Amino acid sequence: MQINNTTAMVTGGASGLGEACVRCFAEHGANVVIMDMNAELGEAMAKELGSKAIFVKTDVSDEAHVKAAVDAAINAFGTIHTVVNCAGIVIPAKLLSKGEPSPMASFTKTIEVNLLGTINVVRLTAAQMAKNTPNIDGERGAIINIASIAAFDGQIGQTSYSASKAAVVGMTLPMARELADIGIRVNTVAPGLFETPMMASMSEKVKAALIQMSPFPKRLGYPSEFAALIRHIVENPMMNGETIRLDAAVRMSGK
Repeated sequence: MQINNTTAMVTGGASGLGEACVRCFAEHGANVVIMDMNAELGEAMAKELGSKAIFVKTDVSDEAHVKAAVDAAINAFGTIHTVVNCAGIVIPAKLLSKGEPSPMASFTKTIEVNLLGTINVVRLTAAQMAKNTPNIDGERGAIINIASIAAFDGQIGQTSYSASKAAVVGMTLPMARELADIGIRVNTVAPGLFETPMMASMSEKVKAALIQMSPFPKRLGYPSEFAALIRHIVENPMMNGETIRLDAAVRMSGK
């Protein structure tokens, strides 16, 4: 599917990897709906990008919020062709804290946002994409969910995060199979260590140790490299039902 003159919705689109996707889509001629909880960043980006971008404050785990974002996309641009689910949270928590079971709240919140939020966005946007006029291949839309290498190499304290991202990987194929009949492709990207606000909050010592785990290249990934893969997935109709690790061949240690 060609990106020019299409409409893309990006959750978590106001910063980090989501922001890189928003800018890539806009650069290549797409209308973009920036979905994020950070209104200050989202509104500033929409203003910068001009008439081809709008911002909608969105909690992906809230059905009413996502419906409002879909409605805003339709009102502004007429339809939706692409969705990238970058919204996610990390709440480190061990199962036991000083020998006692850790509270369930952080585990529940992580699953709610990362897994249920992704499902919520997919089901509501797919229903709208199904109304699109198909292209020559019969394609009506492309959905890209974002997992993490933690889905495969989860570290201590990442139980709920790894579980949520492993579930995103696990639902890729059944989603792709279900939506194939209406011409919607579903893929997942599992990024490794990238230059994001989350990574920027870590100490230089911690970042250096993480970088040393990467066989090549020995650096953090650039958000533009992530966005380039997202663009390729959208434009390559044979890419369907797949999870792609984008991680410099890193395999995370236990802690």
